Amino acid sequence: MTARTSAHPALIALGAVGAAGAAAAVWGIGIERYLFTVREATAAALAPGSSPIRVLHISDAHMAPWQHRKQDWLASLAQLEPDLIVNTGDNLGHRDGLDGIRRAFDPLAGIPGVFVHGSNDVTAPSPRNPFRYFMGPSSKHQKASTLDTAAMDAYFSTELGWSTLNNTAARLTVAGNQVDLFGVSDAHRDWDRLEDLPAAIDRLGRRDAGTSVLGVTHAPYRRVLDGFIDLGAEAIFGGHTHGGQVCLPGYGALVANCDIPLKQAKGLSTWTHGGRTVPLNVSAGCGHSIYAPVRFACRPEATLLTLTARD
Repeated sequence: MTARTSAHPALIALGAVGAAGAAAAVWGIGIERYLFTVREATAAALAPGSSPIRVLHISDAHMAPWQHRKQDWLASLAQLEPDLIVNTGDNLGHRDGLDGIRRAFDPLAGIPGVFVHGSNDVTAPSPRNPFRYFMGPSSKHQKASTLDTAAMDAYFSTELGWSTLNNTAARLTVAGNQVDLFGVSDAHRDWDRLEDLPAAIDRLGRRDAGTSVLGVTHAPYRRVLDGFIDLGAEAIFGGHTHGGQVCLPGYGALVANCDIPLKQAKGLSTWTHGGRTVPLNVSAGCGHSIYAPVRFACRPEATLLTLTARD
């Protein structure tokens, strides 16, 4: 009679973990990063009596020229007929990324819009150890090559008609409403200049009683969110976090790459400072670095946020 030897329980467990990890990698790399979605939400943030504004919030495209599925999906968002585009940066993911951005955003030309810079609108991405994100916000890569930011800005401003909010302010008429917007460049790289905003806001001239005020940042650091509320923002838009990019199902983001609470790393929430509470929309973004082509439990997104009048 031949004795049968069973596998060691530890080996069985190890094999199961390995199989689960392989399945997760296949899903995150091969499937979920292409499952583009539009998240819809509503927030009361406009001056009393204002008509609703449909805001298309786009962030973190990290575009490479070969990413045609992402380009086609972004181009299709024009069918939502938004009243305002808010672009919270990190548009470029490759030195030739502007080619893909043009293909993606050309259908949005003529819709009022604003934009701010993320670091990947200025410097190209580089390989990084993903585990370093668990040690705190990432640091600047000293050997990163520069991108053609001027060409991107010219495309946004001249061809699409969008206004820059990089440490400045703008006044737009949107869906019949007067809207004042201000913003900062990438706070993750300490490019934000909150101290420049009061003068920029003053240059807009007298603000009518029915004017709504919105703040726009790439990286939603607490100092920026607090500063925006101090300056009168009635709603705030941010990106940068990728929603955690690789999340734990049922739990959410494990990292945010800034100091915002993890539970607010994506989606619509509120921010309270100085006795005021305003809506905060942080986009999970629609892209990823070409050196980290994965999303797990965090689908790539854009937001269609309908802003309504406050009571």
